[in-house]
Amino acid sequence: QVQLVESGGGLVQAGGSLRLSCAASGMMFSPYSMDWYRQAPGKQREMVARITSGGSTIYADSVKGRFTISRDNAKNTVYLQMDTLKLEDTAVYYCSAFFNGMRYWGKGTLVTVSS
Repeated sequence: QVQLVESGGGLVQAGGSLRLSCAASGMMFSPYSMDWYRQAPGKQREMVARITSGGSTIYADSVKGRFTISRDNAKNTVYLQMDTLKLEDTAVYYCSAFFNGMRYWGKGTLVTVSS
């Protein structure tokens, strides 16, 4: 059974940093792309960043230059380093993977950015 477990969320002041982690189990990790999504209150879920099996990365325009996605295949873990956080980054952040024809989601971790 595929499980994605996020950690690292919390309360941070604007301009600060947080690092999110997502530990994957029940799936072959290294051959698959891994994504971070977020959902802010009253808004649709949106993709924040993706890292492919080869290490290529894609970012939403809103986080380019501030967020960095990375992966450690030995630990089956994907990370999201978030710097220069803004109030509008407040959201629940979800780890996600498309594996064997299905999209899997973690339960999410809340990031709250305060002024």
